[in-house]
Amino acid sequence: MATPTELQDVLRGAELRVTRPRVAVLGAVHAHPHADTESIIGAVRRELPDVSHQAVYDSLHTLTAAGLVRRIQPSGSVARYESRVDDNHHHVVCRSCGAIADVDCAVGHTPCLTASDDSGFTIDEAEVVYWGLCPTCSAVRNPQ
Repeated sequence: MATPTELQDVLRGAELRVTRPRVAVLGAVHAHPHADTESIIGAVRRELPDVSHQAVYDSLHTLTAAGLVRRIQPSGSVARYESRVDDNHHHVVCRSCGAIADVDCAVGHTPCLTASDDSGFTIDEAEVVYWGLCPTCSAVRNPQ
């Protein structure tokens, strides 16, 4: 996990003003991959009890726009945030409990950005989401 000093350096490197809420939000996202906004607010409030919901929302928006965090929202799910950015990874989501895990691309580069027909679009991002059951939910459904 990144230290507060490292998080401050990350913010400065993105030419963002260093504020206590931004450092706390970035730290919460690093500590809790795929956390939803309410979970991030809870984590930030353990460090900064008086932080407002709006300050957390604003920080998430700023950090996402700067490319320091990634916002994902699998179908039927609330928005979630992760600090793993600028690589080619995907996600697997449990249909039963909603657990999310990272899945590295099987090819290793960005084949998903080469569509069979781009319809004239300049494609700069693709999302691949795998759906299934996590090991815990599979065990419950199919006890051995």
